[in-house]
Amino acid sequence: MHDNIRKPSAAFIGASWAALLLGMGAYLAGLWNADMALNERGYYFTLLLYGLFAAISLQKSVRDRLEGLPVTALYYGLAWFAVISALLLLFIGLWNAELALSEKGFYGMAYALSLFAAIAVQKNTRDTLAAEDRQEASVHPLPRRSDDIEAG
Repeated sequence: MHDNIRKPSAAFIGASWAALLLGMGAYLAGLWNADMALNERGYYFTLLLYGLFAAISLQKSVRDRLEGLPVTALYYGLAWFAVISALLLLFIGLWNAELALSEKGFYGMAYALSLFAAIAVQKNTRDTLAAEDRQEASVHPLPRRSDDIEAG
């Protein structure tokens, strides 16, 4: 684990959660009020869930690799594929949708905000846990081996 990772500030954690809730809330409110068939709403809702999972999974696998944790090339590639396909499916869906251009932009921006915020929340969670683990290790260091105690 990298020693230069610090616990994120409460303001950044709060802003990340607020952005996630705002992005998801706006996207879902748009779907709720949209004049579209239920199957279209289901498509866009599923894309939101798929995109959020894909973005978090990609962030985690990238971070794991940076920290030297094993991530298979297959999983890493699938994570990239999932994010790209989620974005591409949203783009194709909005391109072909019978919506006003402003509505298409609204859905695209709410989606992008949601994915970005999900990555930030995941990063904050991981950084907070790493900082707490580091702090706990410095407060309660591991006991020395008994042969170390006898020798020194």
